Amino acid sequence: MGRVCDLKWFLLSAVCLSGRCSPGAPAPPPGNIAIIGAGIGGASAAYFMRQQFGKEVNIDVYESEKVGGRLATASLGGREYETGGSVIHSLNLHMKDFVKVLGLKEHSGQDELLAVYDGSQFVFEQSDWYIINFLKMVWYYGFNFLRVQMWVEGILDRFMRIYRYQSHGYSFTTVEKLLEALGGAEFAGMTNQSIDEALQKAGISQKFINEMVIPVMRVNYGQTVNINAFVGAVSLTGSDSDLWAVEGGNKRVCSGLLYSAKAHVITGKVTSVGFKNRPQRNGKVSMFYEVNYETELGTDYSMYDVVVIAVPLRSGKPNITFQDFSLPGKNLLGQYQQTVSTLIHGRLNTSYFGYPDPRYFRSTTILTMEYADGFFLSVSASNPVELPTQMPTQARVWKVFSPEPLTKDQLGQLFTSYTTVHETKWSAYPRYSSRVAIPPIILHNHVYYLNAIEWAASAMEMSAISAKNIALLSFHRWYQRLDRIDQDGLQQKLKSEL
Repeated sequence: MGRVCDLKWFLLSAVCLSGRCSPGAPAPPPGNIAIIGAGIGGASAAYFMRQQFGKEVNIDVYESEKVGGRLATASLGGREYETGGSVIHSLNLHMKDFVKVLGLKEHSGQDELLAVYDGSQFVFEQSDWYIINFLKMVWYYGFNFLRVQMWVEGILDRFMRIYRYQSHGYSFTTVEKLLEALGGAEFAGMTNQSIDEALQKAGISQKFINEMVIPVMRVNYGQTVNINAFVGAVSLTGSDSDLWAVEGGNKRVCSGLLYSAKAHVITGKVTSVGFKNRPQRNGKVSMFYEVNYETELGTDYSMYDVVVIAVPLRSGKPNITFQDFSLPGKNLLGQYQQTVSTLIHGRLNTSYFGYPDPRYFRSTTILTMEYADGFFLSVSASNPVELPTQMPTQARVWKVFSPEPLTKDQLGQLFTSYTTVHETKWSAYPRYSSRVAIPPIILHNHVYYLNAIEWAASAMEMSAISAKNIALLSFHRWYQRLDRIDQDGLQQKLKSEL
């Protein structure tokens, strides 16, 4: 692989020596692009890079495990169930477009009945009837739930501007500048305050925060209301009823995008990225990036014009080292939060939740408040990625989220009997805090960090937005189209263009 790419670089040098790279001439297109990671971020990046740079560029995607990354399924009883990212919001326009372009199908799953558990009993249970749920909410919490809904909708209205900006080709060099373009300094400042502070400022009662907001933060991000206000708002949109998933598994989007992009997937673990200079005969220097990686056959390397890092860079155990160039700032590596996703085929112990007779137990999703000795974050009935015509009414598959693997004793508390247990440990999302800075997007001249956006909020759509931004940003920086980078007043500018 290394020798083939060497030849490509010599050929490119020959083109420059022939006079086609003379001063003032347009830059030639990049010959090779590397994308490290084949999750939804990396697959989206390959798709958008192909759109921007055209059919001639070679796109290599490195994946050390399975295509899909944190989008994955597991098999129980002959059916597949989501173990990673499970739901998509109706306003996630990139994901909706991917499904349409790839010829995939959406399914909304089954209706669920929510309950909130405080360690001894349910403090709230949904009914089959909308009007009863509405009256319960008003009785328990006044109109706090409507205030929260309006607050989240106001954030969504501003966030939706990103699709218009990207459709017009605008890009941003930092996550902060992207957020500021959507809603000003106050909007960008949401990453510097907690969701608890933001909701209290909006007049939301502590009771509603404790009994409704905290359980939603726990199920979606395994954390509580000390997380930043922006990711907290994203989490609250995930509690919407207008959610869907991809029939056959959300991971199908990743494999479909890679196929559509005509990307070359290399099964290997990238160990380092280095910056190299190569002198030319005319006295100039060509610059490129050397990607070193390991496969079952041994170590190898290839050379690239552009590199996109689409995997988390974690502190404590850096998975990729960088050579011959310094990384910007000190906030690149971060701590990630572990969440264990356990699928259990069995009978739920309804007595544990205060229902000795299982015939009267109706809830299909159980969220939890913070309480002493709480060993799980949520329990939910899990449907297969390809829905059967009828779901079982007794023993079925349940998904339990927990911060640590469940012990045999804990499984015995939650289930009266079970036949199959499948456990998946995820470093699922950043360990959020309103005091943690967001990493940079640009790591070097043409090295980009897609997962920087996770530190504002982690979600499938956020990764797709970051991939589109990096495809645009790398294209504009390659060809020096600076009028499409970090422009102020975009909302007004686009209005005036109409």
